Amino acid sequence: MTSESADDNCLAWAARDPSGLLSPYKFSRRALGSDDVSLNITHCGVCYADVVWTRNKLGDSKYPLVPGHEIAGIVKEVGSNVCRFKVGDHVGVGTYVNSCRDCEYCNDGLEVHCARGPVLTFNGVDVDGTVTKGGYSSHIVVHERYCFKIPDNYPLASAAPLLCAGITVYTPMMRHKMNQPGISLGVIGLGGLGHLAVKFGKAFGLRVTVFSTSISKKEEALNLLGADKFVVSSDEQQMMALSKSLDFIIDTASGDHPFDPYLSLLKTAGVLVLVGGSSEVKFSPGSILMGMKTVSGSATGGTKDTQEMLDFCAAHGIHPEIEVIPIQYANEALERLIKKDVKYRFVIDIENSLK
Repeated sequence: MTSESADDNCLAWAARDPSGLLSPYKFSRRALGSDDVSLNITHCGVCYADVVWTRNKLGDSKYPLVPGHEIAGIVKEVGSNVCRFKVGDHVGVGTYVNSCRDCEYCNDGLEVHCARGPVLTFNGVDVDGTVTKGGYSSHIVVHERYCFKIPDNYPLASAAPLLCAGITVYTPMMRHKMNQPGISLGVIGLGGLGHLAVKFGKAFGLRVTVFSTSISKKEEALNLLGADKFVVSSDEQQMMALSKSLDFIIDTASGDHPFDPYLSLLKTAGVLVLVGGSSEVKFSPGSILMGMKTVSGSATGGTKDTQEMLDFCAAHGIHPEIEVIPIQYANEALERLIKKDVKYRFVIDIENSLK
């Protein structure tokens, strides 16, 4: 294939300063290398990470900043050495686009934990020294190793949130072997991550209990998502009734909350996995010493698990609950995301709105 010129204009929306306000922007993607895939982006999920970095909440944002790391699209060109993809394939790109490819984690398909640090899809520094720019854009060039085949029968809009939200909850479930029918799963929080944890749990044949501070989510948890139980976490009687009953808990909550009450719900040798963004984690040592319980953490996943998850979702008809929006609504969407006013993931229709 003829290498794409690095002078091609890439249309995007970018933040210019810590206000986080997004507006139209043009820049140049790097030229297509022999191991690269160039794809036209059709959809991009909106993740809280987009809020974090557009507004410089970690103090390391590099402006102008193009967010977006839940990318789905169609291959428009491949490098001469690429063998896994061809023009026209449906492809996804997740939270990272490069890694050292030589450490024990990369060799084990866990590139997100690369010993030298993965190159993030946006606001990262790539091997050539350029700052990476994400999926709120018309196209992207990525090494084939960090691209994922989206099954042809799976909607691209649905695939986008799986590349961050989906893999974030799928990975710890697989790592802790919590995909065995009959196991009891607790899900704390019912947002973008939590609702997918419920869907995976039901697909695995688990007994799923949703914990939320809001009774308003009960009907959706039980009837839309198919959870077996719904518990208002502030209700001590409801919580006590589930003492030592759960094998596994996934904590997707972003706000601060107590941990001891949830640890008391685990069976002996039970596991609580943190995937949310609490500012601190505090619990009594006795909460894990008694019952030899484990508190674990997880962040997205490696290339092996990501491809496996996409195939699993296509095979079992698992689709995120999404609200598709035009790029022109991105600023409002980020504000609504901060207010948790979304059920359950915004997905930008890049193909039909970014002109």
